[in-house]
Amino acid sequence: MHQMKSSPHTLSSEEVLQHFDVEPEEGLSDDDASRRLDEFGPNELEEKGRPGIVQLLIGQFDNFLILILVGASIVSFLVGEPIDAAAILVIVVLNAVMGVVQEYKAEQALAALKKMSAPEVAVRRGGQRRTIDLKQVVPGDLVMLSAGASVPADLRLVDAVNLRIDEAALTGESVPVQKRSRETFEEKAPLGDRANMAYKGTSIAYGRGTGVVVATGMQTEMGRIADMIQSYEDEETPLQRRLSQLGKWLGIISLGICGLIFVYGVIRDTDPLLIFGEGLGAYLSQYQDNVVELFMTAVSLAIAAVPEGLPAVVTICLALGMQRMVRRHALIRKLPAVETLGTATVICSDKTGTLSQNQMTVVEIWAAGQTVEVSGQGYDPEGSFEIDGQEIDPASDDHLATLLRAGMLCNDASLRRDDEGEYTITGDPTEGAFVVAARKAGVNGDDLAKSWARLDEFPFTSSRKRMSTVHRVPEGESLPGGGSRDVVFMKGAPDVVLEYCPRMVDGESIVNLDDEGRDEVLDQNTGMAKRALRVLAVAFKPISSEPEEDAEAQDVESDMVFLGLVGMIDPARPEATEAVATAKKAGIRSVMVTGDYRETAAAIARENGILRENGRALTGAEIDEYSDEELAREAEETDVYARVSPEHKVRILEALKTRGHVAAMTGDGVNDAPALKRADIGVAMGITGTDVSKQTSEMVLTDDNFASIVSAVEEGRVIYSNIRKFVFYLISCNIGEILIIFVAMLAGLAIPLTPIMILWLNLVTDGAPALALGVEPGDPDIMDRPPRPPSEPIINAEMRIGLVVQAVVMSAAVLGVYLLALEQYPGNLPVARTIAFSTLVLSELWRAFTARSERMSVFRIGFLTNRWMLAAVMSSVLFLLAVVYVPFLQPVFDTAALSLTDWLELLPFTLAASIAAELTKIGLRRRSQTFFRSARKGVQDE
Repeated sequence: MHQMKSSPHTLSSEEVLQHFDVEPEEGLSDDDASRRLDEFGPNELEEKGRPGIVQLLIGQFDNFLILILVGASIVSFLVGEPIDAAAILVIVVLNAVMGVVQEYKAEQALAALKKMSAPEVAVRRGGQRRTIDLKQVVPGDLVMLSAGASVPADLRLVDAVNLRIDEAALTGESVPVQKRSRETFEEKAPLGDRANMAYKGTSIAYGRGTGVVVATGMQTEMGRIADMIQSYEDEETPLQRRLSQLGKWLGIISLGICGLIFVYGVIRDTDPLLIFGEGLGAYLSQYQDNVVELFMTAVSLAIAAVPEGLPAVVTICLALGMQRMVRRHALIRKLPAVETLGTATVICSDKTGTLSQNQMTVVEIWAAGQTVEVSGQGYDPEGSFEIDGQEIDPASDDHLATLLRAGMLCNDASLRRDDEGEYTITGDPTEGAFVVAARKAGVNGDDLAKSWARLDEFPFTSSRKRMSTVHRVPEGESLPGGGSRDVVFMKGAPDVVLEYCPRMVDGESIVNLDDEGRDEVLDQNTGMAKRALRVLAVAFKPISSEPEEDAEAQDVESDMVFLGLVGMIDPARPEATEAVATAKKAGIRSVMVTGDYRETAAAIARENGILRENGRALTGAEIDEYSDEELAREAEETDVYARVSPEHKVRILEALKTRGHVAAMTGDGVNDAPALKRADIGVAMGITGTDVSKQTSEMVLTDDNFASIVSAVEEGRVIYSNIRKFVFYLISCNIGEILIIFVAMLAGLAIPLTPIMILWLNLVTDGAPALALGVEPGDPDIMDRPPRPPSEPIINAEMRIGLVVQAVVMSAAVLGVYLLALEQYPGNLPVARTIAFSTLVLSELWRAFTARSERMSVFRIGFLTNRWMLAAVMSSVLFLLAVVYVPFLQPVFDTAALSLTDWLELLPFTLAASIAAELTKIGLRRRSQTFFRSARKGVQDE
């Protein structure tokens, strides 16, 4: 495709379409799109390359302690210990490989999640509206823009209906820019003045339009900026930062202790005063072996004590947990949300589609004093119309036919049938209900749209609460009250529509709508709402000529004629009811925040179990009357907020936060973005949500289901719990190892573990068993506990108790069996060390099983419920046997073969730490059960 001679903003839309060889009614064919994708490449901004395998491997050695270990191997080689030097290097390399594997898996998992969150774009291809991946957009594509969507590429606008685009991200302009497709501009016109263009990365604030793609990927204006400021930043969560700080402190403390061990050992085992008397050379000549062994022991112990694999394991835990959430229909866009989910105390949810099924169905129409019942379920256009049990033909009733036609035309939704024969709605479900109702009356939406051409429109917004469209009346068609050239149709909230209706249809004539008539309409609306129906009003106005292009909405929408009320139902989701009960048991309040009427919202909330017996339902108007302090007090008693605007959502969040709550808030519209951003966890709707809401949120529901939020909370708790288990297991083992060496030296014993043993132990226990804890399915009672306080440290009071118990018992068991071995095998230090080493290895491996739950017994959760743990422990036992029995490994690890009697004698000692862990759990369970009961009772009483 040849280069454009002029910039697209200087050309008419027809010239640009001609250049790209695309018809505005057809768009590109699939073959054209495929060829252009090959030619221009995917529509994405190039990202700075992530580190490769070699870079990751080099990065493993960018660690002070690892460098000390490498230095130690060099010292060993220089002092004539080549086997020790080689063994240390092998272990260092194995540690590095393990770190690379962990980080690579984490990178791959996060990349897969990023791919899952790629936005989709509405385009016209082959004459049909299609939804494609953002990356598949190519030059020449016709992109359909609507409020809330993001602009996927640089576009030359073909048409624009009240289109305003927020270009702050590109130009810094704080006010959305009004777009005009028919104008052209000079070549040097500033970016912000090109009103016929839409640029990648900006968002639609209002209206709708169509644009032809003129540039994609790095060729866009946003791409040029990205090329200049290309950078890549790792996303680090608060939890990762806290754990990183914990690792640093552990490192400092461990280095200090290991330094003390080295100094004490030198003083105990050598005569350091010899340095001053005969010099360093004489001292090293006499005590070289002692000093080298002490140095190696101290360095090895420091390496073992510091959990250098902690960040990688945490990243893997988070990434794998996020993938589990995806399978449960919750896509996490920002890592911090994973840990925040575990602290959530309130879930503020919309009603439509989240707590209900989001298949709005018209079941009742009130017009001209008559109630019409409409049968049928969901989006299947099969059904009938009845008055007092008698079926009627809607086409024979001009009033009813006009109402259905108005609902179909003042509408952007469409009904489609998929390959399996299922009917689906493209667009808003409420508008879809009008389409389905009209189809039941025999009205085809596509044919009607062609014959009643749309001339202008004033879109629905959360502040307007209404939508109006202007149409050309076909020849031969008539409207109640007489014919006209054009007509305005309106639908929206009954109270809002009534404000614009001084008249109404009465039979075949149009009469004034007096106070009595208004009261009757409002009474009918209230009656429908009490039956949990969502009610919209429909109106029209014949006009003699098409409105001017810059006509204001209030001028066009004045003096409307009221047609009737349409009641539709969106039944509650059965799984949402169960999820509300689960959340309540977990100490989490569920609150409904909706734009529906109080009666409708309360009916669904009562059915779902959200509205408590003494709970309140507030409206947006009532919220406006409260001060922030008063609203904060009311928030504890209020379960339903009805008729609220996005601004009210922000105030509700502030009120809940004032009361100390951690709140999740759902949203789907452009105006929901402030609330989603202000929430502790912003939750966007994946199906009905706009691009802006998705990009602002921390989490996207792929099925728009409330139950998926509760599932995500559960996964968030499991992830945090698994990280705690890993930290608990690792640190308790490391402290135990330090105590074993330190106490042995204080007691004047030969060091029970050689440096190679310590390093090997660090490799085995910090590896597979620790990673297996990260994929624990979670305790069965994880949702029976109240939310954890956000400020609670990783190592809380319970964990501190467990750390002390585990470290003391494990070190006592190992030292005990070591003393017995020294007595049993006097003068045979390698056997005694092998017994101590084997006892410690098996103690830590059995301990991994008990670490799978902080409170529940290992016998209750079962030994076989985590097959990864089983495989990890079995492989580690095999490695232990290899070190003990393989002849060429024995001199490397200073081990000796053990007899069956040795194993039978040491096995009871290996169980000591696990038994202590189980006994500690019993005490903690008794204490925590009392706390949980009181905490849950407090939440339920609220």
